[in-house]
Amino acid sequence: MEFRYLGNSGLKISEITYGNWLTHGSQVENDAAIACVRAALDAGITTFDTADVYANTAAETVLGEALQGQRRESLEIFTKVYFPTGPGGHNDTGLSRKHIHESINGSLRRLGTDYVDLYQAHRYDYETPLEETMQAFADLVRQGKVLYVGVSEWTAEQLRAGHALAKELGVQLISNQPQYSMLWRVIESEVVPASEELGISQIVWSPVAQGILTGKYRPGEQPPAGSRATDDKGGANMIAHFLNDETLTAVQQLAPIAADAGLTMAQLAVAWVLQNDNVASALIGASRPEQVTENVAASGVHLDADVLTRIDEAIGALAQRDPSLTKSPPHRVA
Repeated sequence: MEFRYLGNSGLKISEITYGNWLTHGSQVENDAAIACVRAALDAGITTFDTADVYANTAAETVLGEALQGQRRESLEIFTKVYFPTGPGGHNDTGLSRKHIHESINGSLRRLGTDYVDLYQAHRYDYETPLEETMQAFADLVRQGKVLYVGVSEWTAEQLRAGHALAKELGVQLISNQPQYSMLWRVIESEVVPASEELGISQIVWSPVAQGILTGKYRPGEQPPAGSRATDDKGGANMIAHFLNDETLTAVQQLAPIAADAGLTMAQLAVAWVLQNDNVASALIGASRPEQVTENVAASGVHLDADVLTRIDEAIGALAQRDPSLTKSPPHRVA
């Protein structure tokens, strides 16, 4: 496992981060989820990402249990706040001071830790003044409950505004967590240049496009049994826009490219996002320990320029690049 600095900070994180988004506490049994976390630890992953909204707080509990007994100082634990939790009351969502303070206390309790290394605004909240949000984050940093501040799926303009306020308050906004893959490249034209300017790194989610880039979904065929595309708890909805014959046919052209590089298709996809210098880490999830072992092998892989060119030729115009698709819900999701 190799490590990279997160933004303009002294914090190093593993360039593969283990995330327990759609699986833990929801799609797989706790024993299997814990086995995946243990596999991540065995593979050298030290960075773990979750959020209070995942499985309505259950994912944080599962992660906390899986990490029990580990040396806390050797781990980087990240979580997020914004989306509705609990019964979904009128203050159980958003980035108000009230919700942020109540959410961090619940997250720390579930994770079994006194602090998180990175606390992230899971989306931008149009209904709360940004000054209120950043002041609340700064307070948590001063209280020692949070070491660094990050965001997720913020636009370039939002990153600049948040970074400026954080700097005024004497805290560090060092990361953004966007979707990024060979098929989803919307951050490249605006978010990445702004982040490079500000000293913000990307921690990217879905580098294998929810499994599409593994090659297991084939044009004209039904999705494999037990795959995300067959999941009725949220997974199928997330992957639906990629499940068309044109995209699936193009993805199959990546198979010989991966083979020539001595990689699986999943490893090629994860290695591809790590070629971007502004990416500090690629988030991977798993429902089986062997998936962790496979994806971790992408750490430290260098892809030659001709490989990157062949990938671009295979995917072509199918890659989504519209920067306007980086956005948050216009109103708090209730």
